[in-house]
Amino acid sequence: MQDNEILSRIKQLVSEEHELRTKLSEGTLGSDEENTRVRELEVALDQCWDLLRQRRARRSAGEDPDAAGVRPPGQVENYRQ
Repeated sequence: MQDNEILSRIKQLVSEEHELRTKLSEGTLGSDEENTRVRELEVALDQCWDLLRQRRARRSAGEDPDAAGVRPPGQVENYRQ
């Protein structure tokens, strides 16, 4: 996956998150449903951002950015920033 594809995916995920929050405020979606899906979106977003950072770091170090890979949720969710 190339950087522009990752950024496009991030935009899609953020857009879906906004839609869910709108549906919740309109009462067309239950809070349990919304919470579950938002949590899934947050994990996917963290994975995308992590992959993008890996690719940029590899590129800066003169390494192949395509060697970067998506890390498991447990790994990207436990980062300290």
